[in-house]
Amino acid sequence: MAEFTMELNDEQKEVRDWLHGFAADVIRPAAAEWDEREETPWPVIQEAAKVGIYSLDFYAQQYFDPTGLGIPMAMEELFWGDAGIALSIVGTGLAAVGVLANGTEEQIGTWIPQMYGDADDVKVAAFCSSEPDAGSDVASMRTRAVYDEAKDEWVLNGTKTWATNGGIANVHVVVAVVDPELGSKGHASFIVPPGTEGLSQGQKFKKHGIRASHTAEVVLDNVRVPGSCLLGGKEKLDERLARAREKARQGGERVKNAAMATFEASRPAVGAMAVGTARAAYEVALDYATTREQFGRPIVDNQGVAFQLADMRTSIDAARLLVWRASWMAVNGKPFTAAEGSMSKLFASETAKTVTAQAIQILGGNGYTREYPVERMHRDAAIYTIFEGTSEIQRLVIARTLAGVPIR
Repeated sequence: MAEFTMELNDEQKEVRDWLHGFAADVIRPAAAEWDEREETPWPVIQEAAKVGIYSLDFYAQQYFDPTGLGIPMAMEELFWGDAGIALSIVGTGLAAVGVLANGTEEQIGTWIPQMYGDADDVKVAAFCSSEPDAGSDVASMRTRAVYDEAKDEWVLNGTKTWATNGGIANVHVVVAVVDPELGSKGHASFIVPPGTEGLSQGQKFKKHGIRASHTAEVVLDNVRVPGSCLLGGKEKLDERLARAREKARQGGERVKNAAMATFEASRPAVGAMAVGTARAAYEVALDYATTREQFGRPIVDNQGVAFQLADMRTSIDAARLLVWRASWMAVNGKPFTAAEGSMSKLFASETAKTVTAQAIQILGGNGYTREYPVERMHRDAAIYTIFEGTSEIQRLVIARTLAGVPIR
């Protein structure tokens, strides 16, 4: 087990500096253009693939970093560059985590490479869980998966929403209900291979922020996938469902479902994204405050500005501490007995919203224009308190965990 430390080793520092350079030289110069276009920045993703950032190897190296700091460090640097473009680069990772968390070794080896493609033929993947009537309330999910034993196929029907890369992905990972009587415990995850008949893109959303990231509905109309596309395999699913039914008969509660396992693994990473956006806005505000003069002196000399900057930096550092602690705990098998993953996501998300708003205030009228990036950063930051569990849901998870009340 790696000891918890706030000091990056030499290799991690080298990776951090490499990522920072890519974010500064490639992502930032393209940020405003792709935000205005509201399109997937394929050229930037391809550049990331060429240098090895958008690849299975890079993601795996960070994911399996024994200190747990590889993923949050990478997320912070990329999202420091721009949240929308960075989400287009890392969005495939959520689907990859879904396969890593629930799939067999064969499934991991087969499907994750197809999610990324290569530098000459870049691909993306999508994780499809939320539905029009089932976002935070995963127990209300309606997408059904029915097993056709004669053909050893699963038939999927339903509509998913808010899917990053939904409809344009090469591989879709879809969470569906296999036993409605078990609520959220009757869910399973499925791979939908490229070109599968019956899967189509529904509405593409025009968003307030992260506009360079593709977000859309995914419609599943009698989608048939081979039995081998059930993540973890049918034997494992049958065993899990049998345990859940027995727990239900005994009045028991907890059986982890596939979607929740993916979200638990990814929440600290979302916190790291928020830290990156907050840090970017803070740096713009700090630079502006030390160079902008009013009444013959830099505006940072005014306590109203100076105190805001002090609070901004303090909150960012505190958020990073929570994110790194949760990331270290996750990779070292430490249970989140106080919902530390949700804590990190909650605090970092709220910090990003607050810090980006403060940055606009410090820049005054300039901050409200698109001539300065803090306006875009503020729009982008709003998503962190919403996706992968709203701030309200995070507080509910934390409170129920502390009180020992089962989380549904």
